[in-house]
Amino acid sequence: MISLRPAASGDLDPLTEEALASLEAERIVGRIWERDHTVWSDSPDEISNRLGWLGTAQEILDGIRPLQSLASDIREARFEDVLLLGMGGSSLAPEVLAKTFGAGPGYPRLSVLDSTHPDAVGARRRELDLDRTLFVVATKSGGTVETLSLLKFFWGEVAAAAGDDRCGERFVAITDPGSALADIAECHRFRATFLNNAEIGGRYSALSCFGMVPAALIGMNVPGLLRSALTAAEDCRPTCPATENPGARLGAILGSFALRGRDKATFVVSEGIESFGDWVEQLIAESTGKAGRGVLPVVHERLGPPELYGDDRVFFDIRLAGDESGLEEIEALEGAGHPVVALQVTDAYDLGGLFFLWEFATAVAGHVLGINPFDQPDVESAKVQTSAMVSAYEADGELPALPPTFEDDGLRVVTDVGGDTLAAAFGAFLGEALAGDYVAVQAYVGPCSEADAALAELREVLRRATGLATSVGYGPRFLHSTGQLHKGDGGNGLFVQVVDAVDSDLPIPSGLGSERSVVTFGVLRDAQALGDRRALLEAGRRVFRIEVGRDAPAEIRRVAAVLRQ
Repeated sequence: MISLRPAASGDLDPLTEEALASLEAERIVGRIWERDHTVWSDSPDEISNRLGWLGTAQEILDGIRPLQSLASDIREARFEDVLLLGMGGSSLAPEVLAKTFGAGPGYPRLSVLDSTHPDAVGARRRELDLDRTLFVVATKSGGTVETLSLLKFFWGEVAAAAGDDRCGERFVAITDPGSALADIAECHRFRATFLNNAEIGGRYSALSCFGMVPAALIGMNVPGLLRSALTAAEDCRPTCPATENPGARLGAILGSFALRGRDKATFVVSEGIESFGDWVEQLIAESTGKAGRGVLPVVHERLGPPELYGDDRVFFDIRLAGDESGLEEIEALEGAGHPVVALQVTDAYDLGGLFFLWEFATAVAGHVLGINPFDQPDVESAKVQTSAMVSAYEADGELPALPPTFEDDGLRVVTDVGGDTLAAAFGAFLGEALAGDYVAVQAYVGPCSEADAALAELREVLRRATGLATSVGYGPRFLHSTGQLHKGDGGNGLFVQVVDAVDSDLPIPSGLGSERSVVTFGVLRDAQALGDRRALLEAGRRVFRIEVGRDAPAEIRRVAAVLRQ
């Protein structure tokens, strides 16, 4: 069960009440359930074919047997690990569930690989016993370059260890009907293929096959999770007036506050379900960051005293029943006049309800903001630039050069602001910040716990130095999440791109079973960083690039120390 405070329109501020009254007058909730594209646009493009999430929980529940059968089969075969290869909407919900629930007795562990950094790929390969690992390849389009590159690599590894004739039984595909991956899975005799409802966009796919197949594989009570979602869906039905409808209320709050400048949705989430923040970050950022508008989701940011925050924040406190940690800080924020919305869930299985509730709320917020929450027009710009970089590499044998503006004690800096030391240039760059801006750290480094800690330290220093909201994302993972917002919002981001040196590169096979390789993971990672930087600059964004050595965590801490001083 999920409870929401403020619980009634009388507890809301006047502008949110006005937004709710408009939703009621225009019958927005009912029209959403009727799948009326005019809620968001006169054109049905990327709307009419993106509303399948409204009914997916019931669809999966009705067709649960194939999921349960595969899970039982994998358990009996004594697989120890499931490695999901996917990006963005195909990987975030499974990661949340794996981190929250872990594996049931006798079921394999689930982990996610959504990085093209060769250190991350190599580390995961060394950790796995290929004889006891099932690979789940998840991509809606069937052509996601990162996912297919990982598939080619691990297919080659399995073939080398077990032989080509046994490869297929180690792989499962989740994709849309008719996709390239569906054809690959059939041709190479994958163990199973789950064809998802094609009318569901990636970030709205948590309760579809993309989230529920991995959940079944680790022994979760999938029907219980889906029933929580169905309860939330019932609460969001048009039979419930907008003023009492939790999805409509959340959407009205999110959208109406963003329109008046409180466009930093800051999430404080109970430790037991903390990873939910990563999923909701993508949902909100990619859905609302476009047409010069956007809501920046701020997740995993340590709570500070009220005076640390500007007037651009709305706080969403999502906590498990009985968890009282951080309540004093939340009450202090409320007392200082910061808007706080509290949600309480009974237990972790209410994640199903949270998935649906926030999907519905984000759809409503899109209407309030006057945007289409189901397209992602600016994601393509980084892909186009990356493709151009890779083509240049294939033609010339090297990526386009990016000479440093200066070097400072082993750090290479690329910037168009003044200064010839890191301290001077970084200070000048951050000095361009205005009230209401945010700082986004884009970390093209090997993801690991040490890097997590170093980036958290840098983030805290940036917040204290600027007083602005901050975010951190690993590249290329964030390209499928906050990347749309970065290029589609009002241009109030300052982007700090950190790129490390590759320790040991790995080839990407040209095809499944091919020994030929034209591009490596290191080249792909570098092309993505260069391509995204160029896309940001072409969109008029402010970018500060720091190239560090092989020990990224230590170098990031050094950058934080310079800024702190």
